[in-house]
Amino acid sequence: MQFKRGFKLALALGLTTVALTSCSTAKLNGFGYPKGVSSTSNTSLSLWQGAWITAGVVGVFTLILILWPVVFHRRKKGDTTTYGKQTRYNLPAEIAYTVIPFLIVAVLFYYTARDESRITKVDSVATAPHNIHVNAIQWSWQFTYDDAAAKPTVTGTPGQPPVLVVPLGEKVLYTINANDVDHGFWIPAFMIQMQALPGVTNHIEFAATKLGTFPGRCNILCGRDHSLMLFSVKVVTPAEYQSYISSLKAA
Repeated sequence: MQFKRGFKLALALGLTTVALTSCSTAKLNGFGYPKGVSSTSNTSLSLWQGAWITAGVVGVFTLILILWPVVFHRRKKGDTTTYGKQTRYNLPAEIAYTVIPFLIVAVLFYYTARDESRITKVDSVATAPHNIHVNAIQWSWQFTYDDAAAKPTVTGTPGQPPVLVVPLGEKVLYTINANDVDHGFWIPAFMIQMQALPGVTNHIEFAATKLGTFPGRCNILCGRDHSLMLFSVKVVTPAEYQSYISSLKAA
């Protein structure tokens, strides 16, 4: 009876694992991130989902390995021995728990490197459709729209976070610097982050693919008012974007 209960438990956990791994990506939710918000999120979301599914499968398998001896190798009633049968080694088991983790890490590394190369690929400043210079300062942001000849700049403060306006469906090349200490340019919904470092110029290029306003923040501890180093990204139509640039020129 005890064996049957344990077998049913193991079978149920095994079927759950198979069901999870057989689900298509389209049917899985974003695990905390919205879908179809930017060109970068479309690339990295599948990696994010795959990592969580892998972690779930490993977790379930580990749970089975923990529960199996609890159910099937408990001390029997009337057994007075202090220790059970001792085994010096189990070569197949040792090979398995060395090779399997290596394969998991290798597969995750491959997909991470592939997606990272896609996300960090950028056009030159001359060929990019739009150029915005992001400058991180303690403790806010400056956004300079290099598209316009006058290069208008929007500067925020901790009490009044700036708004980064970008066109829908059009790539923008961001040139990212820092004025003082290390910062992090992070837009969670877009699944994008790039370090802003003093004396170092970084680039990231992506297109926003959904209208709306999305929060952004610094994700590197940069000083006293780090928690107030916020901004928002407003995605508008291309026509509205051009009108906004014109209004900055006039101002």
